[in-house]
Amino acid sequence: MPRTTAHRTALAAALVTPLLLPLWAAGPARAHGAPTDPVSRVVSCSPKGGDRAGSAACRAAVAANGAPFTAWDNLRVANVDGRDRQTIPDGRLCSGGLPAYRGLDLARADWPATEVAPGARLTLRYVSTIPHTGTFRMYLTKPGYDPAGPLTWADLPEEPFAEVTDPALTDGAYRMEATLPSDRTGRHVLYTVWQNSSTPDTYYSCSDVVFPDREAEKTAEKTEKAEELEKTEEPERAAETEKSEGTEDTKGAVALPSPPVSAPGRPASGPSTPMLAGGAAAVLVLTGGAALAVRLRRR
Repeated sequence: MPRTTAHRTALAAALVTPLLLPLWAAGPARAHGAPTDPVSRVVSCSPKGGDRAGSAACRAAVAANGAPFTAWDNLRVANVDGRDRQTIPDGRLCSGGLPAYRGLDLARADWPATEVAPGARLTLRYVSTIPHTGTFRMYLTKPGYDPAGPLTWADLPEEPFAEVTDPALTDGAYRMEATLPSDRTGRHVLYTVWQNSSTPDTYYSCSDVVFPDREAEKTAEKTEKAEELEKTEEPERAAETEKSEGTEDTKGAVALPSPPVSAPGRPASGPSTPMLAGGAAAVLVLTGGAALAVRLRRR
C-alpha cells in the first residue's frame, strides 16, 4: 500500500472511531454531579463516602463492579432527551444502564440510608463542579416497595413528586426544596433524574431513604412509659403490702389496760379504785368462809 494511501486510511480511522463509541464514553464530561444529601449510592460507595464506603452493601457493590467508584460524579447517559423509561432498562436504574456502575443495581436492603420524615420538607443537595442549565425530576418509590428486589420503573410513579428547573449553583452544589409524600413508611429509594439542557447528558442517581414507622414508635413509647410506671409503683405496692401485713398481726393481740390517771390533787401511785373494790370483795368472801367453818365445828 502506498504511503499516501496508508496515511489517509489511518486519518480516516482516527476520525471515524470516536463516532462509533457511545456518546457517554466519547470524551470528558461537560457536567458532573451527584446527590450528597440524601446521599446517593455512588457517593456512599466512592472514596468520598467515608465510613459508608466500608459498609457491607458498598463492599459488595465494588466487588460486583470490579473497580471502585472513583468517578462518582460521572454517572451520565447522552441523548436520552426525556425518554428515560425507554432508554434505561428495568433493574438497571441506579447504574443508568452503564456497565461501569453495575454494582449500584444490587438488590439489597442495607444500603447506607438517610432518615427522612413523611410529609416533611426535603432539601436535596446535588453537588456539581460545573454550572449547567437543566431540569431535576425527583421520584420516590411507591408504597409497598420491596428493597429486596431490583428497582424497576413500575416501582416509581409516572410523575415526579418534585421538579425544579435551573436552580442556582451555590458553593458547588444545587439545593432544591420539595415536600415528601406523606404516605410512605420503611425503606424507599429517592430516584433523581437531572436532564441537562446545555448538554446532551442526563444524570441518574439512587438515594436510599428510611421513613420511620410513627405508629410503631408510638407503641414503643407507650410500652416504655408503662414499664417505667411499673418500676415506680413496685416499691409503693411493696410498702402498702408490708403495712397491711403489720395491721393484720395486731388484730389478735390483747389490749393492755391504760396506765392509771391521777385525779387532781392526788398522787398517781397506789391502786386504782377498781383494784380496791376487788380486794374488799375478796376479804368479805374469806371472812364469811371462816365463820361458816366455826359453826360447823360447834355442831
